[in-house]
Amino acid sequence: MAALLSFLLILACLSGSFSQEDLQKKVFIFPAASRNASVRLNVPLQEPLTSLSVCLRHHCPLLRPYSLFSYATRSRDNDFLIFKSKPDVYSISVGCSDVRFKIPKQAIPCWEHICVSWNSKTGLIYFWLNGVLLPRLGTKRGYKIGHQASIILGQDQDTFGGGFDINQSFMGDMSEVHMWPQMLTNEDVRLVMKGDTVPNPLASWNSFNYTIKGYVVLTEEVP
Repeated sequence: MAALLSFLLILACLSGSFSQEDLQKKVFIFPAASRNASVRLNVPLQEPLTSLSVCLRHHCPLLRPYSLFSYATRSRDNDFLIFKSKPDVYSISVGCSDVRFKIPKQAIPCWEHICVSWNSKTGLIYFWLNGVLLPRLGTKRGYKIGHQASIILGQDQDTFGGGFDINQSFMGDMSEVHMWPQMLTNEDVRLVMKGDTVPNPLASWNSFNYTIKGYVVLTEEVP
């Protein structure tokens, strides 16, 4: 048993900083543009997904494009991607098919809370910005998102688990990341923004299973 624990510790050190913990009132800080800084979500998936929802908060000063949430499989690098292509445009990809949500421009960068839901039956994508549902768009009706996935915060995967581009890397603060295998409702989003729980999470900020790679700092959120 001691030998096994030593092996697992060495493996964790080689692969990055690994942990599972309650991250309430904490934040990941990506202090600089990077070719490798990222947070990997360790999410066991048993079957392809016909629905997927993701919520997170972020604060970013960048005017260039950057990736927030990248879900890649071996057959598709952008099986589910949340990407901010411009300060006033979010690009959501499902099965490498993109839709774009236009948002109001901000004179000064501020925290943005976003939730994204997609459903295979209708192909509709629901996008909430700070609790407000934008007009719905759609893509990949009837599609299934693969379950053998690499899920990364802060980088856009051009290959499975890698292929990062420094010019698409996230820089800033990120917190309150959640993921579910179902569609969200307006009430669900209100609960998430209040810090309450929504049932059946694949990943929850209150019990977050993650691996840090590169220059990412986990610290207390400034009140």
